[in-house]
Amino acid sequence: MNERDEYTLVIPAYNEAATIRKVVQAALRHLGRVIVVDDGSSDGTSKQISDLPITLLHHPENLGKAASLFNGMQTALQRGAKGIVTMDADGQHDPTDIPRLLMAADAQPDRLVIGSRLWNREVMPIARYRANRFANFWIAWASGQTVEDSQSGFRVYPAQLFRHCRFKPSRERSFVFESEIIIEAARHGFLCVFVPVQTTYPKNARLSHFRPVKDIARITRMVAWRLFIRGFFLPGLWRSLSGNQSLKLGKS
Repeated sequence: MNERDEYTLVIPAYNEAATIRKVVQAALRHLGRVIVVDDGSSDGTSKQISDLPITLLHHPENLGKAASLFNGMQTALQRGAKGIVTMDADGQHDPTDIPRLLMAADAQPDRLVIGSRLWNREVMPIARYRANRFANFWIAWASGQTVEDSQSGFRVYPAQLFRHCRFKPSRERSFVFESEIIIEAARHGFLCVFVPVQTTYPKNARLSHFRPVKDIARITRMVAWRLFIRGFFLPGLWRSLSGNQSLKLGKS
């Protein structure tokens, strides 16, 4: 078996007809196992990729990004994946960065690898950039490590992480999942490694499902509760500010 075949790519998709085919075709050049979760799309998203050599899962109604990721991940794990790559379907992530993320995952198999976008702030909408920076501080504190990009969905998860962490995704907490998993992973010893990646915002892509004010508020409430039940976890704040608890790979 090719080493890359031990990884499975999971792509959550909700009304991504304009971009999904190009994203999947590009991804297939780097990974042979791809799972797309059509989260109740009404624009024909599935039809755009029905002829491609992938696993296509369907939600009869929109359940949210968290449920799409979770269900796709469970399918990948059931099929023996040693690691799960995730990326968005809107064309924001460049599939040519997949090999670099996998190199980091192979080098640090006990780490959660995250593609960091904030190094190139000029390409990000200003509201999203500010929301990400705000979320980074709180998630870094709660997870006890420096965090460069807590909201990036371009990641590699080690399979063993899911043997320790338990999640119950819901529609209301759709964009909380990817923040919460950083905190929960760190609690079980899986810290983050960040790899700078390219980011684009295709003109033909649909508007982002992420709502900076509402979703960051939900993320902040989740983090506040976790800090409260841990007595505000002051050692975590110190480690997040000192910058000695996470690993970072430079851009090649």
